[in-house]
Amino acid sequence: MAGKTDQMKGKAKEATGVLTGKKDLESEGKSERRTGEVKEKVGHAKEKVEELADKVEHKAGEVIEKGENVLHGK
Repeated sequence: MAGKTDQMKGKAKEATGVLTGKKDLESEGKSERRTGEVKEKVGHAKEKVEELADKVEHKAGEVIEKGENVLHGK
């Protein structure tokens, strides 16, 4: 969510800088917008890693359960 907010604020600053001719405000807006894009991508990557970790944990549990069943003759 923070990524989207940064992107929107950055776009507003960038547009204001363009309209007023203030290059420093335009640059600040571009930087803030790009920071927001990076935050959003990092957030998506984090979600994917968490999903993968959950899958690995589930599979490991299945393997352990099967091993215990073999050891106990089930």
